[in-house]
Amino acid sequence: MHNCKYIRFYFLIFFVFTSCKEGRIDFNTQVRPILNKNCISCHGGVKQSGGFGLVFRENALGETANGKIGIFPGQPKKSEMISRITHKNPEMRMPLEREPLSDDEIKTLTKWIEQGAEWEEHWAYLEPKSPEISNSESDWGYNEIDVFTHKKMEEHNLSPNAEADPYDLVRRVYLDLIGLPPTTKQIGEFIKDTSEKKYEQLIDSLLESPKFGEHWASMWLDLARYADSKGYEADRGREIWKYRDWVIKALNEDMPFNQFTIEQLAGDLLPNPTKEQLIATAFHRNTLNNGEGGTDNEEYRISAVIDRVNTTWEIWQSTTMSCVQCHSHPYDPIKHKEYYTSFAFFNNTSDWDVPTEHPIYREFDSINQIELEGVKKWISNVSSETETNKWEQFIHIQEPKIRPEDFSETQKTTHYNRSNQDYMMVSNDAYIKLKGVSLSNVDRIYLNYSQGGKLKGKLLVKTDSIDGAIIGELELYKTHGFNNVPIKIKTESKFADLYIQFKSNSKDYKCFIDGFLIGEKLPSEKNEEYDNIYSKIDELLNIRPKYTTPVMVEKPKDFSRITRVFDRGNWLVETDTVTASIPKLFNSKEEQFKNRLDFAKWLVSEDNYLTGRVITNRFWAKIFGKGIVMTSEDFGTLGDRPTHPELLDWLALSFSKNWDWSIKKLLKTIVMSDTYKQSSVVSKEAKSKDAHNQWLARSPRVRLSAEQIRDQALVVSGLLSDKMYGPSVMPHQPDGVWTVVYNNDQWKTSEGEDAYRRGLYTYLRRSSPYPSFISFDASERETCLSRRINTNTPLQALITLNDPVYFEAAINLAKQVDETEGGKKEKVDLAYRKVMGKSISTEKSDILYDLLSETEAYYLKHQEEAFQLIKSDDLELASLTVMVNTLMNMDEFLVKN
Repeated sequence: MHNCKYIRFYFLIFFVFTSCKEGRIDFNTQVRPILNKNCISCHGGVKQSGGFGLVFRENALGETANGKIGIFPGQPKKSEMISRITHKNPEMRMPLEREPLSDDEIKTLTKWIEQGAEWEEHWAYLEPKSPEISNSESDWGYNEIDVFTHKKMEEHNLSPNAEADPYDLVRRVYLDLIGLPPTTKQIGEFIKDTSEKKYEQLIDSLLESPKFGEHWASMWLDLARYADSKGYEADRGREIWKYRDWVIKALNEDMPFNQFTIEQLAGDLLPNPTKEQLIATAFHRNTLNNGEGGTDNEEYRISAVIDRVNTTWEIWQSTTMSCVQCHSHPYDPIKHKEYYTSFAFFNNTSDWDVPTEHPIYREFDSINQIELEGVKKWISNVSSETETNKWEQFIHIQEPKIRPEDFSETQKTTHYNRSNQDYMMVSNDAYIKLKGVSLSNVDRIYLNYSQGGKLKGKLLVKTDSIDGAIIGELELYKTHGFNNVPIKIKTESKFADLYIQFKSNSKDYKCFIDGFLIGEKLPSEKNEEYDNIYSKIDELLNIRPKYTTPVMVEKPKDFSRITRVFDRGNWLVETDTVTASIPKLFNSKEEQFKNRLDFAKWLVSEDNYLTGRVITNRFWAKIFGKGIVMTSEDFGTLGDRPTHPELLDWLALSFSKNWDWSIKKLLKTIVMSDTYKQSSVVSKEAKSKDAHNQWLARSPRVRLSAEQIRDQALVVSGLLSDKMYGPSVMPHQPDGVWTVVYNNDQWKTSEGEDAYRRGLYTYLRRSSPYPSFISFDASERETCLSRRINTNTPLQALITLNDPVYFEAAINLAKQVDETEGGKKEKVDLAYRKVMGKSISTEKSDILYDLLSETEAYYLKHQEEAFQLIKSDDLELASLTVMVNTLMNMDEFLVKN
């Protein structure tokens, strides 16, 4: 009998446990949405009304301002939250001044507290598990992607579509992989090929095409906010196209994404960085620069650093870090102070909000490059490759440089030019103090100065005080602009405060100082070539470069900036000092971080679960029109949940581990899947079950991007240029779009093939972007753009019907059709085949035939209009042009089926 009691007791415990298990409330899917929708605005990261917060569990379980417990695990009746959401008095009931929670919502929260009020980490921050891939009984499916999508289809009573028509499929894969449509010849060759591997061979050839990098670079440049101008009101030009070319080359070479990441965020901090790795860092020099008079350099430098923080977290982590600049995150467990630990990674770069945009990577013409190669060869012979690379960087970038912001003390000096901060004016008896300069391996310091007029000056370099020992002298003469002039230094000191004094016989003397370059000694005892090499270096430091690219360079350690928290995001009100780190949410192992390189490596490390998910989702979204997570820019608690979480985790793990971060392997896997190859035709039943195609039981119909629409018109007309790389071009745009009031910049329409290059190369001025691109939802590139939102407006139709680019393409194609033999019927069919890549249906052929006939009849009566259209008396060509232009405005031409 005694044993029976124990049996009944254990049975009761087992029953209670299994019952709770079956009815367990899921925090992420059931509780968090209720809290985010109704409670977080008053009890989140921004404010905790009544001393009650719901972002962190420890806050929710603590005492509120009235001394009661907000959430008492296991005891809903003792939980102030339940008391307030069920209160009868509207002035006491939560949420205040809003509709009360529904009975179901109250029951969910009550049961959740009964069950212990367990918090669950948001799905995006949990380690991805390798999902089990079950053997499907279906004969549909090519790879693992299809297993996951087919499972979801079955769960929603859907079945996959048939494979797309081969004509549509080949056009689709061309547009997705290289951004351009196939020619009729390329389509014909694919259709005629009877080999089993023809589709895979086609994909491989497209992935190897140089046009691949051009197409996918466009997506990355949206994220990188790449533009050919600096932004803000003046919006002057910026020479940074070398970065755009670096992105294209990196994608074409299938640079592993982890390397792609590190080189852009911290290429300058790699050991012996190459020219390409330095140019890659222009990624974060795409920030805006304010050259307007009266602005404060430090304010806009800080604005650029803030943009770098927000952009980095958005691109690689889809985390809305911008929400944390002024206060803790409203929804995600990231504290206000943690924003500035990320800020510290980017706060110590040498760039400043000045018109020159230094530091810049200076590239020379062939003659001066030969001179540089001679210098490098000499250094390499007497020293090492490391020393050679260091001097090459010094000549190309002119860093490390001590700027006016680093001067610890000045006398008889005046900050000069815009906002009195660009450079410094010095007069007779002025001095500048540089605190704590390392002199252990220094025999010269370069003064970057400009001096006009006939007055002469003299510079003295003294140690430790204004009356200290003189260790260097320099005569100052008239210059043409700013020059780098060496001051020879002789001292036994290893470390000293330097006082740089300016003397002149005239009280009216003045010159302008932009800083000092601290260069180490050449790595050799003096010999007959020693002084000659120094002379060549001095010349190269003052050579006008052929090309320049703004790059990232870290400030010298002795002149590094201190990072402090901005109170409520106000850069003028600084509080606590912080060091570089990442939010605790992402740093469970409490790793230590020194600089941007450590941060970049962490972003693509095994400990970071988000990057793989975020990046594979971006590429998936580009192919399918929307991501597995719709909100590509936000994987936080307010973002959308993934439609196929197991598929997303499988892609993320495969991308980072099995495919070694290969973008091309990722894309090949996607486009090889049967999910991708489905037809886009949709039945009424399927549309009623899944109107937005969440479960991918058909291929989506996606409008082409702004660049693709223009490029496609040029391709089918035979006008598109294959020329790659180089400065941005200016194809035709309407007069008067540019209204530049601060300089003489003009839109000068490019000539020859430059007028017909891919849209990627079109000059982009932020304040007045290329009109037709903006109308088709392209980015203005002022900030990072995670996804373009497609719109449908009448203006878009007016552009493709009337823009000279599209009409020129239509005229060119009409000429080709006009030159072929046959009547109207044959020419209609030929034009359609050239534009769409396949044969025309009888119904469409009849409609276009009638259009062509009616247009010819109209132009017979209005010949002057025909001439205005094509600048020719050829009425048949004018009629064909109208018909071809109509073809280029058809839905099937502008949409990827």
